[in-house]
This record gives sequence, C-alpha cells and structure tokens, in this order.
Amino acid sequence: MCTFLIALIFMVGMYFLYGKYMDRIFQTDKTRPVPCVTHADGVDYVPLPTWKVFLIQFLNIAGLGPIFGAVMGAMYGPVVFLWIAFGTVFAGAVHDYFSGMISIRSGGKSLPEIIGRELGLTAKQVMRVFTVFLMVLVGAVFVSGPADLLTSLTGGAVDYRIWVALIFCYYIIAALFPIDKIIGKVYPLFGVALLCMALGVLAALFFHTGNMVELTPETFRNMHPDAAKLPIFPMLFITVACGAISGFHATQSPLMARCIKTEHDGRKVFFGAMIIEGIVALIWAAAAMAFFNGTSGLHEFMAANKNNAAAVVNAISNHWLGSVGSVLALLGVVAAPITSADTAFRSARLMIADMFTYSQKTLVKRIVVAAPLFIASFVILQLNFDVIWRYFAWGNQTLAVFTLWAITAYLFRAKKNYWVALVPAVFMTAVCITYILVVVL
Repeated sequence: MCTFLIALIFMVGMYFLYGKYMDRIFQTDKTRPVPCVTHADGVDYVPLPTWKVFLIQFLNIAGLGPIFGAVMGAMYGPVVFLWIAFGTVFAGAVHDYFSGMISIRSGGKSLPEIIGRELGLTAKQVMRVFTVFLMVLVGAVFVSGPADLLTSLTGGAVDYRIWVALIFCYYIIAALFPIDKIIGKVYPLFGVALLCMALGVLAALFFHTGNMVELTPETFRNMHPDAAKLPIFPMLFITVACGAISGFHATQSPLMARCIKTEHDGRKVFFGAMIIEGIVALIWAAAAMAFFNGTSGLHEFMAANKNNAAAVVNAISNHWLGSVGSVLALLGVVAAPITSADTAFRSARLMIADMFTYSQKTLVKRIVVAAPLFIASFVILQLNFDVIWRYFAWGNQTLAVFTLWAITAYLFRAKKNYWVALVPAVFMTAVCITYILVVVL
C-alpha cells in the first residue's frame, strides 16, 4: 500500500506545486478576454461554469483509457505506478495544460492549426489529415465497442445493428447541437458517476491492503507473462496512455478552451483533469493487482478471459461495490467510450472548419462539415481494421509527440522555460520510434 499512497500523495501535491509553476511559466491573465467572449457564437464558443468545464474535460479525455489501459498496464507489475505518477505530472498534465492554454491565446484554434503555427506548414498539413483521421477512427471504434457490449447485456434482444444506429444518431445530435444543450447537461452526470466508481474502488482498496503489490528491488522488473515480446520500454508507455499522456487529449482541450471563462481557470480544468485521470488510472492499476492477490492472479484471470480488461472491471466492481458498482461499471464501460467518441466527431468538425475558415453558426453549415465524417466512420465500421487499430495506440502517442514539440517551440519563442515540454517530447519521441521498431522487427 505504501507505493500506491506515495504515488497518490505525489500526484495531488504536484497539482498545487507543478501546476502553479505551469501558470507562472505561461503567465496567465484572468483579465484577458477569452474565446467564449471574443468569438461567442452560441454553438461551440459558449461560456460554461468552471465546474462543468472541468467535468466535461475530464470525461472527454478519460473514456476507457484510465481504466482499461491501467488494467493492462498492471500486468507489467508495480512499475506501472511509476509511469502513471511521473507520466501524468511531467508529461500528460503539461501536454494537456499547454495545448488548452495556447488554444485560448489563439482564439480557440484546433490542434492542427496550433501545431502548424509552431512547427511550420508541412507539419500543419500532415496534422490536419492525421488528426481528423484519428478522430474518425475513434468514433468508429467507439460505435462498435459499446454496441457489442449493449447487445451482450440485452442478451441479443436488441440487435447489434439497432444499437449501432442509435449510437450513431446520438453522435450526430451531440456533434451538431450547441455544446451547452446536450454535452453541457449530460457529461457532468457521467463524469460524477465515473469519479464515484473510482472513489468506491479506492475505499475498497484500504480493506485489501494485504494483497497490494509493492515496488521493491525484486518487483522492479517486467512481470508481464509475455515479457520477452512486450518489453517495458516502449510497450508500457504505449499501453498506459490516457492514464499518463495521450495525444487525443490535445484534440479535446481546444473544445473547453472555447468555453472557459478566464485563463485563471486553466490549471483547474486542463492540468487538474489530467491529474484526476492519472489518479483514476492509479486506483485501477492497484485494484487489478490487489483483487487477484498479485500479478500472477491477474495474469491467470486475463488469460482465462482472452485479455479482456472489461472482465476485470466487471469482477472488481461487482465484488467490491455490489449492485451499485455494477451500475457504475455499466456507466463507465458503456458511457465513457460513447462520450469520448461524440467529442471526437465534434473535434473533427471544428478542425475542418478551422482549416477552411468555415463558420459553424448555422446548423446547415455544421451538417455540411460533419456529414462526410459520419459517412467515413460508417465505411470504416464495415472493414476489418484490426491491423489499423494495432497502430492506433502508436498514432495516439505520436500525436502527443507533435503536440509536445509544438509546445516546446511556443515556449522557446516566448523565451520561457521550454525544458518542461522538451524533456517529455524527447522521451515520447524515443518511445514512439522504438515501438515501431519493436512491432516491425
């Protein structure tokens, strides 16, 4: 339990210490006009209460990443605690904070435009295609996954295709309607549910401290059952993404950059949401090891369930949290990917609109941009994209690399401490390059 508690205390403390340092570097100004005021359109640029912006940001970036990724990461042993703690603070939170704050200073611009301004025209054009494709892919995968699960939960009473159609309908509505009408009302509820689920698991952990795996010289190694094929570097840093650093987050931060009321709230929303997500990942990694009496028990359970992290979440939730836990697990496993996908489509729509400087004030114009995205996603659903998905995790972290280099360039030009972004940029660049070499060779 000591390793877990030290990591937890470290992350909370660094929100106040390192988070405030980020504010000093960026030199936030709460009197400076923000995009929701200067570009108000009643659709995407809408001022929202800080607590709502925080919960929406948290749910946008969370999805299933800090749960499933953490469970898969726990198979490597307690070394996962180090990556979650240090990755969240020094990579993920920095990445999310500056991508959001730079967007605020840029009038709410989307990620490809920010990267292009800092890294040049070629990078901009590459990122425009890359990020839009990534968002469409996220949308497609998070139609198929929840639809499969809902079909299973209903015992096949409701056909898979009906669930796909219903989820798609929701995505279309959420991506096109003003952000305060659906996302602003529904997301906070799901965000609270996801947090309550994590807090319930955290409370249960204190009653199972004897099963907790500690980080010692003996356990400071790769404990994965397939360690020879899955080395800690780089595989762990790709496996645990949303619970440490994820390029997807940088596509979501600009959404809230258009709704935040003052720059002074940036640390709470961007840095804070990432810290909370890291804590959620920390809790689930610890729970996965504690519930099964160590990593060996976790390995056996995962092998018996075809490495399905959802089975781990379901077992822990039902056993430790009872009937309430099963409901929260359902909300987390079904709602989380759905709420990440709808904002992925929304992000893609805004990226294309920024690309062509195309106003999104009217519904017709929003449909013109969004329709091809949904058609492309539907086409992808018809394909066997197992190979594409295999490289999705790499693509996600590669996006984080580009974002970190853009942040580094921004800070360098502003004559500010660029090392806070340069160090994680170099590290994640090495991770992504090594991953490709490991997978290919």
